[in-house]
Amino acid sequence: MALRSVTAQYLVWSQADQVAHAAAQLFTDSVIAAVKVRGVARVAISGGSTPKRMFALLATEQFRSQVPWQQLFLYWVDERCVAPDDADSNYRMTREAMLDKVPLPVEQVFRMEGELDPEAAANRYETVLRNTMRLEGAELPTFDLVLLGMGDDGHTASLFPETQALNELGRLVVANHVQQKDTWRITLTWPVINQGREVAFLIEGAAKTDVLAEVLTGPRDPERLPSQLIRPASGQLKLLLDEAAAAKLPAASFTTPDGTGKLGELELPR
Repeated sequence: MALRSVTAQYLVWSQADQVAHAAAQLFTDSVIAAVKVRGVARVAISGGSTPKRMFALLATEQFRSQVPWQQLFLYWVDERCVAPDDADSNYRMTREAMLDKVPLPVEQVFRMEGELDPEAAANRYETVLRNTMRLEGAELPTFDLVLLGMGDDGHTASLFPETQALNELGRLVVANHVQQKDTWRITLTWPVINQGREVAFLIEGAAKTDVLAEVLTGPRDPERLPSQLIRPASGQLKLLLDEAAAAKLPAASFTTPDGTGKLGELELPR
């Protein structure tokens, strides 16, 4: 498959709280824009500490009053194979940080059922996507916004290094056995993620410094660095970073639109 040309725009702030605030603003702006154009907004979210802070901000009055919750359809990028009330559940984290505090209709929240057999859960979620987005045949779903994280091993969603899901081109959702963690995960496949109208990584911390630089500027090796598979069809990839994560990227020399951080761009190597 020929690699598409993608520009990575990275926005850098000094503090993690600023990254979370920028993520909440991105979420809000994307939902408002999608509703204005299409009448609804479809967003796929991930777990992790940065999204948790973002969700908590979205539940505050500053953002809660701006988001058109009645027109939002919320999905997940991936989930651990645990019950929805388990401490490791991405759904539980989101519910406690945001869903219990905002007027998002419960019937517009589509969680991955991690308590089921992994294959059954993946099949059911693919059916959810096909039904709620009215997909036909091999049509891919198009999310208005996909929010991703990245592990210090270069994984994103639950696309871990050297796992079977990296080779899946035909399905929308798969059960992925992660040998290095001795567990199963449910995840969107990378072609689905790349179909998003806007795709953004939220990445923080010195533990991500080396791997982020390698993902964005190093040679292509997606079996080892699955985040390199994320090359949106739009040709644009956005990264919200703190200074520690961005330390080995080319210096961000422009000011972000809100004047609080720095902005840089680079072409991803083909």
